[in-house]
Amino acid sequence: MKLALRRWPASAAAVALALAALPLAAQPNRAPAPPGCGETHNQYGPFDYRTAHPSQRALVENAHFTRGVETLTKGATGPFGNDIGYTLAVFPNHPRAIYTVERLAAKEKADPAFGTDMTVECYFARGMAFAPDDLVFRMLYVSFLARRNRIEEAQKFLDYVVQQAEDNPLTHFNAGLLYFDMKLYDKALAQAHRAMALGMRRTELRDRLTSAGRWKEPLPADAADAAASAAPAASQTPP
Repeated sequence: MKLALRRWPASAAAVALALAALPLAAQPNRAPAPPGCGETHNQYGPFDYRTAHPSQRALVENAHFTRGVETLTKGATGPFGNDIGYTLAVFPNHPRAIYTVERLAAKEKADPAFGTDMTVECYFARGMAFAPDDLVFRMLYVSFLARRNRIEEAQKFLDYVVQQAEDNPLTHFNAGLLYFDMKLYDKALAQAHRAMALGMRRTELRDRLTSAGRWKEPLPADAADAAASAAPAASQTPP
């Protein structure tokens, strides 16, 4: 049975993107869902998962996002969706929780999954609006889109990640793996070269490109510099 996904409306996309474009200081002190995505009512949080205090993480994860919940093998306080939804209400950009709610929807062949308060895509929209500079969370959304063959949208979001990655070799490396998975081999190669130039020693991306017959050695430094200077300026507006 094919999983039916509910696309959030254009108005919801506009709201999410407008929020994501705000500087962090202007973000609301709560994490509203885009219109059409439902609403979450809880008194704790929201917190940025990357910077939350360990005690804040433990308080929520020990009660709601247990190992049994994460593996979808044993509930904590009720249906899996209740505990995962609560975790994402407190930490809208929780990377493992967003992946788990996606797996829950696929397992139940229902979106929203039982016990959750919005669709998987709405959880992603809220997380990106709440933490627009969280490139890891954004790449998880790229994977979500790619698994649904929404390649054009996925590429747009991944291009933005690359533009914002600066000199982070791991981000460039992971972006290259995602480009490769989408069969965007030229972009994957460019990311492999960039990650290597920044000191990345892992070889998985190069190995995959080699197996696909797409690997090329990097240009000499002077040619690479010329190519970089000719590249268009990075966009500062998220897709």
